[in-house]
Amino acid sequence: MKIETALLSVSDKTGIVDFARALASRGVRLLSTGGTAKLLAEAGLAVTEVAAHTGSPEILDGRVKTLHPKIHGGLLARRDSADHMQTIQEQGIDRIDMLVVNLYPFRETVAKPDCTFADAVENIDIGGPAMLRAAAKNHGTEAGGVTVVIDPADYPRVLAEMDATGSPSFGLRLALATKVYAHTSAYDGAIAAWLSSLTEAQPAQEVAPARNTWPNVLTLQVRQQQVLRYGENSQQRAAFYVDPTCPAGLLANFVQLQGKELSYNNIGDADAAWDCVRSFDTPACVIVKHANPCGVAVADTPLAAYRKAFKTDPTSAFGGIIAFNRPVDLATAKAISGQFVEVLLAPAYDDAALSLLAAKKNVRVLTVPMGDGHNDIDVKRVGGGWLVQTPDSFTIDQSDLRVATRKKPSAAQLRNLMFAWKVAKYVKSNAIVFCGNNMTLGVGAGQMSRIDSARIASIKAENAGLSLKGSAVASDAFFPFRDGLDVVVAAGATSVIQPGGSMRDDEVISAADEHGIVMVLTGMRHFRH
Repeated sequence: MKIETALLSVSDKTGIVDFARALASRGVRLLSTGGTAKLLAEAGLAVTEVAAHTGSPEILDGRVKTLHPKIHGGLLARRDSADHMQTIQEQGIDRIDMLVVNLYPFRETVAKPDCTFADAVENIDIGGPAMLRAAAKNHGTEAGGVTVVIDPADYPRVLAEMDATGSPSFGLRLALATKVYAHTSAYDGAIAAWLSSLTEAQPAQEVAPARNTWPNVLTLQVRQQQVLRYGENSQQRAAFYVDPTCPAGLLANFVQLQGKELSYNNIGDADAAWDCVRSFDTPACVIVKHANPCGVAVADTPLAAYRKAFKTDPTSAFGGIIAFNRPVDLATAKAISGQFVEVLLAPAYDDAALSLLAAKKNVRVLTVPMGDGHNDIDVKRVGGGWLVQTPDSFTIDQSDLRVATRKKPSAAQLRNLMFAWKVAKYVKSNAIVFCGNNMTLGVGAGQMSRIDSARIASIKAENAGLSLKGSAVASDAFFPFRDGLDVVVAAGATSVIQPGGSMRDDEVISAADEHGIVMVLTGMRHFRH
């Protein structure tokens, strides 16, 4: 069924003039409202205001303009129903074959620090969602239906199908209708979350509302990026979903350049590696195995950083995930090709490096643009519910450290302690990390007791042939007893960084003084489960 009439009313006016012009050139009559109608008219397009079309003026400061039988009858009449077609003809209602609408910017409005209650309420769209739901419901059958468009990115596809077959196909109309319901669901969810976050009634509407830390209603909406072969194990099904508003710097922005399909575990481990490596300002390499860094280093070049990171634990690096925060050049690619790697991540690659890596067809090579974006919330599923928290974005400067021991740290010790503390944040609890010369020397992760993590870290270093003499140690949480400290000192550590806060802090600090080592406290832990 040929598109004869389109109604356009958009807040996001990206590309709308060109799209409207393209529709008009294909013989489509244009209806519009408010600012959109003015914009199209100024562009020289013949456009009919909705008020003129319905015979009813906009009222209540524009709150009522499209809530009219001539709009909703034109959208909802079934094209394959003779009764519906006869009814709208008798009522003098024209079909509306295409609806191009996106909604008032509610989320953008309430994100402003000076947003008042009145501002927020006025940006709750009523007519837009009503029209979208009507048009999406009537996307129709193979015989015809309404084409509903909310995203400027879909304009070219709609025009292409109009040119190819005269009107958008049922498949495209269905896809666009599905997109609409996801959009209106997210929109309503944002409104519910905002309203439920208010701490009290707002009698003074010109005042920015007080907010709770958490809304009573939390709506999460993500889109499917890809179905995965299986989950953590072959008997589990899995898929990867992405936040449509994913900010720059996060893993979900990756582009896969080559290699096998990513698995559930690949993506989880890649996220751990990328999150860690982008926390460094200098060239860095992070090697991850089973969600834990098994080698981390910074250096003057990516190649030097990789060689140092690999030394920490060559055994665990086998089949690992390797991430860089700088472009990978040919020399670095050559070094990496000497080991078995599952996933390689970097902001970019030299052409020569990509040519070399292409020989290893199974290696999954990803680019991820750098950026300082972060997730607004972290979510963990539990039986019948969700645990929600803000991300662990706490960082410290050297000036934030409190020296707890009689011995004070040297400049070199401070550098190693700060490096060790940064790495420990990304190691599963209980975490003990030995470092020296801007590289990890031994990592103990995920043990039920801190003393076991300390022993494992020293064993790892010994197996890799690395000396811990004079090393710095980070503990992600306090030492509950002195025994863990005794183990790291016996292994060769001469400086320790830890949060403090134990009932036995005095005992642990006294042990550090007894050993003649440096201990500094951060006042904040980094549990990672």
